[in-house]
Amino acid sequence: MLETSEMITADADRSAAVVLVHSFRLDQPADRIRSARLRATAHGVYEARINGRPVSAEVLAPGWSAYEWRLPVSDDPVRHLLAEENTVEVLLGNGWWRGDLGFEDMNLNYGSELGFVAEIEVVYHDGHTQTVTTGQHWQARTSDTVANNLYGGQCIDARLRGTRDTLPVRRIDVDRARFVPRDSPAVIRHETLKPTRISLAPSGATLVDFGQNLVGWVRMRARGQAGTQIVLRHAEALSDGELATRPLRSAKATDTFVLSGGEDEFEPTLTFHGFRYVEVTGYPGELTADQLEAVVVHSDLRRTGRFSCSSQLVTRLVENSVWSQKGNFLSLPTDCPQRDERLGWTGDIAVYAPTACFQFDVADFLHGWLLDLEAETRHNERSAVPAVVPDILKLTPSIEDDAPLRSGPTAVWGDAAVWVPEALWQAYGDRDRLAAHYPGMVLHLESVVAALSDTGLWDQGFQWGDWLDPDARPDEPGAAKADSGVVATACLIRSAAFAARAADVLGHTEDSRRWADLADRTRAAFLEHYVDPDGRVRSDCATVYALAICFGILDGDRRRAAGERLAEIVRERGHRVTTGFAGTPYVTWALSETGHVEDAYRLLLQTDCPSWLYPVTMGATTIWERWDSMLPDGTVNPGEMTSFNHYALGSVADWLYRVVAGIRPAEPGYARIELAPTPGPGLEWARAALDTPNGTVECGWERRGDRIHVRAAVPDGIEAEVILADGTKHVVGTGPHEFTYLEER
Repeated sequence: MLETSEMITADADRSAAVVLVHSFRLDQPADRIRSARLRATAHGVYEARINGRPVSAEVLAPGWSAYEWRLPVSDDPVRHLLAEENTVEVLLGNGWWRGDLGFEDMNLNYGSELGFVAEIEVVYHDGHTQTVTTGQHWQARTSDTVANNLYGGQCIDARLRGTRDTLPVRRIDVDRARFVPRDSPAVIRHETLKPTRISLAPSGATLVDFGQNLVGWVRMRARGQAGTQIVLRHAEALSDGELATRPLRSAKATDTFVLSGGEDEFEPTLTFHGFRYVEVTGYPGELTADQLEAVVVHSDLRRTGRFSCSSQLVTRLVENSVWSQKGNFLSLPTDCPQRDERLGWTGDIAVYAPTACFQFDVADFLHGWLLDLEAETRHNERSAVPAVVPDILKLTPSIEDDAPLRSGPTAVWGDAAVWVPEALWQAYGDRDRLAAHYPGMVLHLESVVAALSDTGLWDQGFQWGDWLDPDARPDEPGAAKADSGVVATACLIRSAAFAARAADVLGHTEDSRRWADLADRTRAAFLEHYVDPDGRVRSDCATVYALAICFGILDGDRRRAAGERLAEIVRERGHRVTTGFAGTPYVTWALSETGHVEDAYRLLLQTDCPSWLYPVTMGATTIWERWDSMLPDGTVNPGEMTSFNHYALGSVADWLYRVVAGIRPAEPGYARIELAPTPGPGLEWARAALDTPNGTVECGWERRGDRIHVRAAVPDGIEAEVILADGTKHVVGTGPHEFTYLEER
């Protein structure tokens, strides 16, 4: 792959983007071409054009991956772009390679030089092949982008368009063993949004509200005196009528457009921002909605799941989850898209993966990320899953060896190596992909086994625990009620149990026994050390009971007692959320699975803070990082970490899809389906639809007086078991089905 091409660079100012150029002539007339493809990758991000037309819809290519071991190569058809005489132009920017990444002024980079490598392979009908490669025979020039940074933004000077200041081209070394075929969807433009309101801030600046917190950039048109600077600052929220930029920390999130004196259009495609609001200064004349639009940017994912119900707040909650997934599934699953972070935190996707798999087809997207996870773990000096993937934080020399970012294995975060493959297996049933992900599971579990104490518990070493417990102080996000050893040990039981099932599916009999034995031993240790004779679990809070129930640790009377105690805790707190990252995805599941459906519904429908619906009542259009990222008085939470676009707490949507609407896989990949809709107080109807690998399945219910009416539709060739809340079961085949039963009061 790219064996004869050289990676090239051009000497220019570090902040600026450059244009690499090469012209060539076809060996034969264009109508004799059978196929033509451009294969390319970069240190940095690039946009390629042939004869002035984009090679593809992709932006920010080649995306972000574990660059040291996996550098994706795009492979795009270009036959339709070729003529007898051709010119290739490549805009090359900093991207993640030289992005000054991280937080707290880490300013981390993979390298100091950008580079681009490519080949155009033209195959003619007579079998002749013409190959155009990159090398020092290419030319380079300055671009109209004089500054570009993912966190900082982009500065485009329209006066420089059409200039031809040449730059020297050099060859740079590259390890071709890192080249891999693209295995994750490209980042592309999606919908555009027009402003819903343009107003003046108290400071006199123009504020543009797009009505939706989104990820991307603003495309603008303007005409004015040459040299006029239009400055756009982006943020997710307002504070006292002004742009709330404190949550961005050091990220400037500022784009600057310099006018040429003619009609100008600007689109800053070498950066991205998380924003709903834009402050515009310097615009010549009155700014109207016709002059600008927000361009939504994320990986190319197909929407597969839909949900709606009688509560507008709950329906909006689900849409908030969808928007947060879109914004944070930009090349890789990130924690947030706006501040000086935007990293692939493993804990967030570990708990959110089932929700992600319902809302979009993420099979390829998460597969590529899991390959990065395995590569980073395999090369980690502690053989532990890093806190972030790609692990850019390993390049931080100032982090002490015992600090959390260089700790050994951690629960939830490290369990992404197992839980994400588990979600993919259930959603898509791809055995080959399960086999590809299995080595990462093994690396994680072996690192955990080495960290266990003599008791067999995972109760030593650093843990993130039930991160962002709502009862913790804003400046102490790790101060959770749940004992970190209880959380970690419960997570190990779940991970070992699924690894045993995966090994069995893959024919690894000895491994299957090994992981099953680990799960059994760890469960026995958990019951011995963490569960009292009366069934109380250590630290006696909602999270520990939710995990013990959902991870299959308790059974029989202990499980019933745990369900009762969990319901008591939820009632005692007025059906407000008391869980953090570890417990939140499972608390409604644990309630409904132990017969406390009413408490699960009341917890879901609570609007007082902390709750899922409180942010919705405050106008949220994405999922927040904190339950109270915005306080009831409209001010921004004082904590350092205050994002308004973090999908993790939106994992409750999985419960809405699979319990409230009732669509579940009875076998991996929905080869067989379970439909178990669960009505509850506070909703009058709910329905969902999912495009599975075997076709579209639908299920929903409606309350009609004292009866519940259920409607379902099963894909061709698939069998489903319908389990109704009155206890009756029905096995059905292809097509629509309806059932009615008397609701118990």
